[in-house]
Amino acid sequence: MPEKIRVYNPMGYPPKVTHKPLAPRLDTLDGKTVYLVDARFDDAEILLRQMQNWFTEHMPSVKTRLVQMSSVYTQDDPKTWEEIRANGDAAIIGVGH
Repeated sequence: MPEKIRVYNPMGYPPKVTHKPLAPRLDTLDGKTVYLVDARFDDAEILLRQMQNWFTEHMPSVKTRLVQMSSVYTQDDPKTWEEIRANGDAAIIGVGH
């Protein structure tokens, strides 16, 4: 009789995902403040600085604020989200390349 082997399924069990609706779109960005959030993922800051330069050149009426999360992208950052809610009109979260 051949030897038995035990095989495990590497798929595991994914975490339950709770759906959250997207924020409503703004009619315009003119005169608005857009937060560019560096989520500390590879090269995100480089991408966001390029975006900030683009806004400065092409949409000077849009104020941008580049901020960095207090920890890595896998950790929530309530303080940053609260600052954006209080002072911003929109946010772009940069996750790198």
